[in-house]
Amino acid sequence: MASSIYLSAAHKSSGKTVVSLGLCAAFKQKSLNVQAFKKGPDYIDPIWLSQASGNPCYNLDFYNMPESEIIALYRRYASQSDIAIIEGNKGLYDGMSVTGGDANADMAKLLDTPVILVVDATGITRGVAPLVSGYQSFDKDLTIAGVVLNKVAGERHESKLVQAIEHYTDIPVLGSVRRSKELVIDERHLGLMPANETPESQKFIDTAAKHITDQVDLDRLIGFNQKTIKPSTPVINNKTVSITVAVAKDSAFGFYYQDDLDAFSILGVELIYFDALNDAKLPKADALFIGGGFPEMQLESLAANQSLLKDIKVKIESGLPTYAECGGLMYLTNQISFNDKTHTMVGAINADTVMTSKPIGRGYVQLSPNSNHPWSKVAERIYAHEFHYSKLENIAPNTRYAYQVLRGVGVDNKHDGILIHNLLATYTHLRSVGGNRWVEQFVNFIKDIK
Repeated sequence: MASSIYLSAAHKSSGKTVVSLGLCAAFKQKSLNVQAFKKGPDYIDPIWLSQASGNPCYNLDFYNMPESEIIALYRRYASQSDIAIIEGNKGLYDGMSVTGGDANADMAKLLDTPVILVVDATGITRGVAPLVSGYQSFDKDLTIAGVVLNKVAGERHESKLVQAIEHYTDIPVLGSVRRSKELVIDERHLGLMPANETPESQKFIDTAAKHITDQVDLDRLIGFNQKTIKPSTPVINNKTVSITVAVAKDSAFGFYYQDDLDAFSILGVELIYFDALNDAKLPKADALFIGGGFPEMQLESLAANQSLLKDIKVKIESGLPTYAECGGLMYLTNQISFNDKTHTMVGAINADTVMTSKPIGRGYVQLSPNSNHPWSKVAERIYAHEFHYSKLENIAPNTRYAYQVLRGVGVDNKHDGILIHNLLATYTHLRSVGGNRWVEQFVNFIKDIK
């Protein structure tokens, strides 16, 4: 038997991620097997949720996953847990469509999971009642099982909030989390600062767990929706050829979907992680994968590691199959300029990266591969996402691209996927799902080169 809850909120920045982290860690401290999920394409929240729960967090995304694939992924991992905690994005009813179908409420209904509504109580008292009752009545097919009040000012404030909700609604208040400086995480472009960049991330998680344990009724939460979750068909290892892929994973590069990494393992690929800030050379491998991150925050250390910069450039120019996304793309250009300083990077891509104060590309994208694309069996239409506060300048005029951008920005509003030697580098973050098995395509490309 496993429990499952869906944490959502009335609006973005209500503090639901901190509540999610605290719940994951609190249940873990009770020796429960906690499985976290995150709705949408976010990388940063899953890094935190993985650390808090002790298990890899998986993304559930209507944009690039059919409902059957969402259900299968959810069941595969939730069925092995004592409690599954799904953290929503944005607000409960927010989505791309004005008529719904892709919102948190739709995900909760698809997975048959009750919603716990996290309410930001800042500056509100009796008005919390019409807010909660309105969210309850908006969709009669949705179960809002309880409310967790967040950023509560004190006992008097809490009393007014609880009385209003109890008087005007039948939804129980399951917790009241006081406003605290201890529960504030530094924010950056995507929301939270990545846990892989924050040395004291575990201390924050432990603090959140203490606040949640003291102020939220964990026993009632674990009692919700207990049922047997039928596991999906297990994935069979399809190992055919021994292949190794070097993967950058450190405080500069950490944006990887867990199921993408799993896909490599299913294909029999050994992933060898390296630290771009400290390792002098790439590990011996058949290919290279540099994912996204915030390299601009580690420029001095990246630039100082001259031996690795030179080694990567030499190996790419020698034909090493390489795939890079966003931060990885930036790292492979000639230089990155940020805060009036410029630092030399790998130089495998003949272009310069310039950081900007506002996002250049933000949100979901659609790509159409062209005849230049080096991988085989590529989907005709690729649904993915981008989020970058940078742009490329001084791009070599003879640069070849793998994609036409149908929605989004990419490199130059028209193209994405820079091709040099056996390198494919994009601003777009791909996801290895049913409609875009990019990991399998990349592995087949490595086999062909090998």
